[in-house]
Amino acid sequence: MLRKPVAPSAQQGRLAPVSHRATPRATVLLTGFAPFGGETLNSSWEAVQALQGEQIAGHTVVCAELPTVFYVSLEQLMNLVRENHPALVICVGQASNRQAISLERIAINIADARIPDNAGAQPIDKPVVSGAQPAYFSSLPIKAMLRDLSAAGLPAEISQSAGTFVCNHLFYGLMHDLERRRALTGVRGGFIHLPALGGAGTPAMALQDMQQGLRIAIASALATTRDVKLAAGATA
Repeated sequence: MLRKPVAPSAQQGRLAPVSHRATPRATVLLTGFAPFGGETLNSSWEAVQALQGEQIAGHTVVCAELPTVFYVSLEQLMNLVRENHPALVICVGQASNRQAISLERIAINIADARIPDNAGAQPIDKPVVSGAQPAYFSSLPIKAMLRDLSAAGLPAEISQSAGTFVCNHLFYGLMHDLERRRALTGVRGGFIHLPALGGAGTPAMALQDMQQGLRIAIASALATTRDVKLAAGATA
């Protein structure tokens, strides 16, 4: 049974149990976030945890909930990557103002928090990694994933910004780490934002649609070695 996390500073990434040992290179690491900003649920973890232990394209999905805390979440993610040796890493967050599954294109090297994280930290105009490059692109085939999500009738979009809160922080830190090790491992990774589960005046998506969307996104990423050309940019 899954337990609620202890103090983030003392805890490693929380894993749901897996029925058997995943072999290296045949694992997908899928993470969601704990609730934040006074909310009691986070759609990312509510959707992610349902996929624990599933087999998608010959890969076992391993799910973990990360704290919505700068740096601690990234440290836990890196521990999970080292422990599971995944072929694919997809981090998932909640974007309450969105109505579609948002495939993030780019992570930027800045933390600029409008609200404090769950540990009370509120960095303003701070780099995620000092001295590192300004941005990284996702290494997921986001256009192919968009195509497949749309074909399934699910609202989906390419997003040009993952924000400047913990989601972008985690996304940038992941891509920075994978870029440094890419020649050795070939692991691909990226970030997906999901809408909220709903509430008064809040855009929402059904939980089962989010879960199915994640399954499709994973299958598409595993099946696609070279992304497709598809117009999905933004005019503003």
